[in-house]
Amino acid sequence: MNRNIKDSVIEGITLVSVLVIILVIVSILAVTVVGGWKSLNWSFLSEFPKDGMTKGGIFPAIVGTAVMTIIMAVAAVPFGVITAIYLAEYANEKSIMAKTIRFAVKTLAVVPSIIFGLFGLGFFIGFIGKNMDGLLNGGELRWGQPNILWASLTMALLTLPVVIVAVEEAIRTIPREMREASLALGATKWQTIKKVVLPGSVSGILTGTILAVSRGAGEVAPILFTGAAYFLSDIPHSLSDQFMSLGYHIYIMSTQSSNVDATLPIQFATTLVLLLLTFSLNAIAVVIRYRIRKNAK
Repeated sequence: MNRNIKDSVIEGITLVSVLVIILVIVSILAVTVVGGWKSLNWSFLSEFPKDGMTKGGIFPAIVGTAVMTIIMAVAAVPFGVITAIYLAEYANEKSIMAKTIRFAVKTLAVVPSIIFGLFGLGFFIGFIGKNMDGLLNGGELRWGQPNILWASLTMALLTLPVVIVAVEEAIRTIPREMREASLALGATKWQTIKKVVLPGSVSGILTGTILAVSRGAGEVAPILFTGAAYFLSDIPHSLSDQFMSLGYHIYIMSTQSSNVDATLPIQFATTLVLLLLTFSLNAIAVVIRYRIRKNAK
């Protein structure tokens, strides 16, 4: 009897916890949709900003966020996948190298995002960028200033630990017996990884990396000092240009606008666009995982 009561209490607590989470998510979505739906139209998505972003649209912010996300993914995903393969398949768990890498990954995962922004300012802009200007441009300032490349690489560092952990967990879901069978048939270590491990875990790898990238797309702190601008009348045409970002745009309008109440509908509409972008990436991950598992069956 006591055991049944305890089970019922635990079941009730878990159910309440789930309902609270669902209620919070639904509340956030409801407030955002109600506040921004009226301002969300084709003109808002396709036009350039006007009058200090109090009129017009957010087209440069959409383009800047998309370009930054693509560069971030290109920079972070390959390194994350390679590191995860090494940790899961090659590294000895007791070796100093493996312990050092895991310590570095765990440390990066808990570092506040604003620290990444300061690191990007000092390393990418202050060190690499200025040295590139001295070697390539005769000292003329081009790379030694905030731009979309340095902001994207800073964001790649932020998402790299998440990619590594997600890919490693996906690789470890492959049963060891499949590896042993491949090796017993004469395949090399790399052939086993290429033909057995990666195809079997590709759905988890894609899902983890897309979710990590979608999380990074909405971050603001790392790009504060490395490339984001509040108001631009054009989209970036090169990697050395600054860019507008949806997350940074929301932050500035909600904290430093001269008339926050007047821009509130624009803030909600921009937030809704950012949420739709994030949900789209998550939906892509779900569809890819479903198709891969369906084909595998």
